[in-house]
Amino acid sequence: MGTPIRGEVCGLFFLLVLLVKGSVALESSDAKAEDGTARFLFPCKTSVGDSDHSPASAHALNPRDIKVLSTLRSLKIKSDAINKNPFRSLEEALLGASRLAESYVGEKLGSPVTVISPPLKDSLEDDAKTLVENLKQRLGASFADDWKIIVIFVTADDPCGFCNQEDHTKESVLALSRALDYLHQQLPKAFVSLVDLTELSGLYLSHPSHSEIRQSCECFPKPSDYTKAVLRFSFQGALEKVLSSGRYDTREDFTVTLQPLLRMAKYVTPQMNFNTVYEARCSEQDGAFLNTHKNSPYKWLQSMYDAGRATPEPRALGSNFSCADTAPSDTIPTSVHRLKPADIKVIAALGDSITAGNGAGALAIDLLDVVTEYRGISWSIGGDEDLSNVTTLTNILRHFNPSIEGYSTGKGPHLLARSKLNRAVPGAKADDMLKQAKSLVDRMNSSNVNVNLAEDWKLLTIFIGGNDLCAICNSPIDHSPEKFVEHLEETLDYLQKEVPRMFVNLVTILDILPLRELYYDTRTNCPEIVMSALCGCVVDHAADSPEIQTLKSFNKQYQEKTRQLVESGKYDTKDDFTVVIQPLLEQLEIPLNAEGVPDRSYMAPDCFHFGEKAHAQAARGLWKNMLEPLGQKTTGQDLDADIPISCPPPNDPFLKTAKNSNYTYPTITPDPVHGSQLHCTDKAPSAQIPTSVHALRPADVRVVAAIGDSLTAGNGIGSKPQDVFDVFNQYRGLSWSIGGDSTLDQVTTLPNILLEFNKFLTGYSTGNGSSSGHNSFLNEAVPGAKAFNLPEQVRALIDQMKTDNRVDFSNDWKVITVLIGANDLCASCTDSNVFSPVSFVSHIREALDILHSEVPRAFVNLVEVMNLIPLREATMDPRVQCPGIVTRMLCPCLLNIPETSHEMQIIKDANLAYQHSTQHLIDSGRYDTREDFTVVLQPFFRNTTIPYLQDGRPDISFLAPDCFHLGQKAQSQLARMLWKNMLEPLGQKTAALDFLENITLSCPTQQQPFLRTFKNSNYVYPSPPPTPKPAENWGSDLTCQATGPSPQIPTSVHKLRPADIKVVAALGDSLTAAFGANATSLADFANEWRGISWSIGGDGTLETHTTIPNILKKFNPNIKGFSTGIGKENSMFNVAVGGAKAENMPAQARRLVDSMKETSGIRFEEDWKIITIFIGGNDLCQYCSNREWHSLQNHVKHIEDALEILYKEVPRAFVNLVEVLQVEGLRTVTAGTLGCSLLRPNLCPCFINPREGSPELNEIKKYNRDLQTHVAALAEKFQGREDFAVVAQPFFENTVVPVDGNGVPIVEFFSADCFHFHERGHAEMAIALWNNMLEPVGQKQNYNNFTHDRSKLKCPHNDHPYLFTLKNSGLPDAVPTSDVKPGEGGGDDVPYWSLIVASIGGVALGGAVVGVAMHARHRRRGRKQRQSSF
Repeated sequence: MGTPIRGEVCGLFFLLVLLVKGSVALESSDAKAEDGTARFLFPCKTSVGDSDHSPASAHALNPRDIKVLSTLRSLKIKSDAINKNPFRSLEEALLGASRLAESYVGEKLGSPVTVISPPLKDSLEDDAKTLVENLKQRLGASFADDWKIIVIFVTADDPCGFCNQEDHTKESVLALSRALDYLHQQLPKAFVSLVDLTELSGLYLSHPSHSEIRQSCECFPKPSDYTKAVLRFSFQGALEKVLSSGRYDTREDFTVTLQPLLRMAKYVTPQMNFNTVYEARCSEQDGAFLNTHKNSPYKWLQSMYDAGRATPEPRALGSNFSCADTAPSDTIPTSVHRLKPADIKVIAALGDSITAGNGAGALAIDLLDVVTEYRGISWSIGGDEDLSNVTTLTNILRHFNPSIEGYSTGKGPHLLARSKLNRAVPGAKADDMLKQAKSLVDRMNSSNVNVNLAEDWKLLTIFIGGNDLCAICNSPIDHSPEKFVEHLEETLDYLQKEVPRMFVNLVTILDILPLRELYYDTRTNCPEIVMSALCGCVVDHAADSPEIQTLKSFNKQYQEKTRQLVESGKYDTKDDFTVVIQPLLEQLEIPLNAEGVPDRSYMAPDCFHFGEKAHAQAARGLWKNMLEPLGQKTTGQDLDADIPISCPPPNDPFLKTAKNSNYTYPTITPDPVHGSQLHCTDKAPSAQIPTSVHALRPADVRVVAAIGDSLTAGNGIGSKPQDVFDVFNQYRGLSWSIGGDSTLDQVTTLPNILLEFNKFLTGYSTGNGSSSGHNSFLNEAVPGAKAFNLPEQVRALIDQMKTDNRVDFSNDWKVITVLIGANDLCASCTDSNVFSPVSFVSHIREALDILHSEVPRAFVNLVEVMNLIPLREATMDPRVQCPGIVTRMLCPCLLNIPETSHEMQIIKDANLAYQHSTQHLIDSGRYDTREDFTVVLQPFFRNTTIPYLQDGRPDISFLAPDCFHLGQKAQSQLARMLWKNMLEPLGQKTAALDFLENITLSCPTQQQPFLRTFKNSNYVYPSPPPTPKPAENWGSDLTCQATGPSPQIPTSVHKLRPADIKVVAALGDSLTAAFGANATSLADFANEWRGISWSIGGDGTLETHTTIPNILKKFNPNIKGFSTGIGKENSMFNVAVGGAKAENMPAQARRLVDSMKETSGIRFEEDWKIITIFIGGNDLCQYCSNREWHSLQNHVKHIEDALEILYKEVPRAFVNLVEVLQVEGLRTVTAGTLGCSLLRPNLCPCFINPREGSPELNEIKKYNRDLQTHVAALAEKFQGREDFAVVAQPFFENTVVPVDGNGVPIVEFFSADCFHFHERGHAEMAIALWNNMLEPVGQKQNYNNFTHDRSKLKCPHNDHPYLFTLKNSGLPDAVPTSDVKPGEGGGDDVPYWSLIVASIGGVALGGAVVGVAMHARHRRRGRKQRQSSF
């Protein structure tokens, strides 16, 4: 980008047009033009210094050759106002833009440049004359020799009246031409640059804040891309024509250019405050010349002109007429169903620029003639010439009734008398139809047309929707299918009420996407910039973009909902009025020519509007549709087809209606199983949008959303029986809480219920697909999700609601439904800590907290997790044919254990605890602190009853084919029960679900029309339980059945029981030395409380201090080696040293070996030992001070050397190799103490001090992860001895800092420096390490759950009472040794067993698929055998 030029603008606004937030600069851009063929006025690179000689040609000018800069302006806006000029602020904006552009030009020319500009007068020609005189006087002798640049700023002077004129450019272009003629005659060596600011005028008038100006501006009654584009290109085209005449190219030293200089914003947005920038552009090019039409391939509009001249299209667009019977009815019919063509006395039309005939008669070389409204050849109403020359519906009907009235002729806007009853307005949308209908009735009642409103039969054609589709990407709410049809309905309702004897052709909107073929195929030479300005929503976005996906969906829904409106039968209640859908354009395709190129000869020069060929074909197709019975109408009329003019059959000569076609509108029979009826008399919204969630009516809800798992994602809802594979399919449109497929009488879902109250509801999902699919919308549920996934789903939901312009995030009322927990229960037996009720509710609390803090105007349904036990009973029943292999894989903890087992009771208790914990969370009242937000617990899932057949078998028709997910019958019941719960007051909600119950949809009552909350239920939350007493200590309880040693001292480490351990030892740093573990102030922080160290401390008992030695005392009270007390005096085999790093590990290992050998009371050769190594924190904290010294390779080598010492010299040893913790979490730990503020940053500067998101922090985080991965890999290298094992214990791998209910780190886990652990933290580390030791390799918990619970310690399993090693975990212990060093070659070093585990995981997933396949194959084989037995 170039240097910005700053300048002031008079009046209220700076002039701007490219939205660069907060900037007030006019900027030059060195970027290449979007159109590779375009050339802006200035080259981006200019030569330095003056030229050696002055060039003779204006087409060889370097900016540095210019000696004089002058400017002229013609920026006045026409106004009919007598007193105050309503366009003064617009003129000031135009003037400001011209001044900024003038400054930019001056900068590009460099110095010295003489600036000579006369004061402005009323006449551009007079200004030109004054300029010439000033130049002669100021320049003297150099007048003839100096090169001059004259910049003339112009704009269309009548933006508010241009749409009603045949040629609004005439006067202003003549005035400009006179000025240019004078300059051409009088000025030598002159380069004239025209700068057209018309685009700014359109942008200004379309801005939402300028509605007051638009009240006096007939052509801009509302913001319109179409009007902006027509205003801009019609004026620009007029300028192009002046220059393309060549009248100013008769001299080599004079030229006039219209090269682009400025670029502005494409779309008007409410945030655009005209206080940003108008971007100046330059061209990347080889030469440093000022660009002219001769020295640059500038093709703003020219390429299309050339293509048109090369392939002129012959005009032969009439039709033959051969109908014999053209007589009217014997008497004027009284029924629209007996209406013959000749009975039509009046023809009329409503619509947009297609019906207005924009560009219909324009030559292919005359792009700007598209602004001309060729109403006389409009397909549905034009009446120019006759049918043999011009094919229109009027000219066809003239053969039946030559005296037909109302058709338009010639050219011009709808206000002209010759437009008659063609009330179409270019740029019109569906919301303009009622206004056009009223205008039509007024015109029919006027004396300007010969219409007998009461007696004459009238034919009206309505075609609308193109401009609505073209605006969807900018305002999908205003142009939603519901809004579109609402506007059609109010228009048709008005006509039905006001106009007797009328036959209405309602032509459904065409498929607009084929326009992209014309745009993207460069062989068509279509004017891309014009197409983009007219309909950027169609052509500016990628084919797979959300914008195009929305456009496709809306386009289809426009057609479907239009049809549904008419097929409701509401317009067939009077015998003299009907509306008939004419679908001829629904499947429109652009024909291809002989070369396979989209044939643009059917289009107007802009490749957007219909050309006369398409108008003629549309007229033939419409006439054909009118004579085709309903149910047999042509829906995809080919533009290049030979369509003869059909004749009414003698035995049935009437225009076809539903009645005379014997056509019965398709009545959708309500689905008695899946559908529902809602018979509520009051479905109205609140009189004003409520500000309180406690006064929220169903009709006030504008947005629905949902998060959860496969139940909400819709897995298998629509699957056919026995099609187990299809359960992978997510039927989101049928999902109970968020699906929006079909209608309520066919599909019962919460959105379909709410749509009965508010048809503009949005957010619901449709069809099938994943959460990332476009049609999923605000259904963020993911199959397999567990509670810990909810915060991520919530953030994705919030991002979607904030960025999707179908949602007004701040103002729309939202209903968000949350259901989670089934997958947690199904996995709860795999890790009682991860899936504990405490952990479960903490994740829900985190998700709800995010919603509470960030989402305004929300009613949240928190649905209790389902009672899964009845589902187990149905699935396990041997009398039903369920795919047991698959189902057990989906929920192993529920389905793989005996009914009477202790484990089953644990699952039942967990299920109940999940429900109770969520209820306690909501009963706390933490989500009722704002008037516009609440969370309501909906308990219908608390007690579930699975239906049974008469023979006692479970009725699995309520289930998906996998017998685990719920089918559509069950999902329908869920939706009904959720709705019922939402209308039930708190304290009286139904807490049971019987899938067989006949649930009638409830209605809000007159006394209580609101969704029920605690406040409008007069519900008082129960008092919270008393606060538990503070813990007296951080001990634990452990009672295990198998606590004895092996019958004989084992010789294999893979048969080692806890009671076999005789000695404990530890290596490490200050965490193992227990720095500050019981410190209450900085004064005693430096003390080492080694007696309570997590891995080696032995003070007290397990009931008072949780450490590894105290746990082992439960198995062997005589264990030795643990440290006690404070300081180093009683360290025993705790050889950890504060501040130690990996480089110190070999020395500590040597010291430990020597100490063990020298210590009496242990048998070095016979006693089994546990040695815990934990190191790396100091390496991480000092990494940035010396990256080479603390490199990954050096770190791993030091630990490997220490392990090598132990491996070679220590017999009978089980080594815990604990991965370094994720230090990043310590950044969030803060407290208002001196220790936290001073010590923590100095103890760990490399992690604590870098700013969030900095490269330094990202680097250290990667180093942290690499240390974990590569250190863990070392365990595999020491598997060669039967009495020695190294086991990587990963509980710190993903450990996060413990937080309270509000997400704030709990500082009680940390010592006075907010960095080292307090005894509470040591206890948690000991618990995590012990549990890791009892977990198989590959299934170890890789995070720590910081929740105080004295019963978290695991017991050795009866079937496997040993400490787990790689070998006794069922994984290979013989691993090839690699010479590749850590961090070198071959990618990351990862534990070999992790590959095996990954393979097992792959087998499990594959097993599920294979299980499905086996089950399906078994079922097919069974059917085949049964069939063959007969």
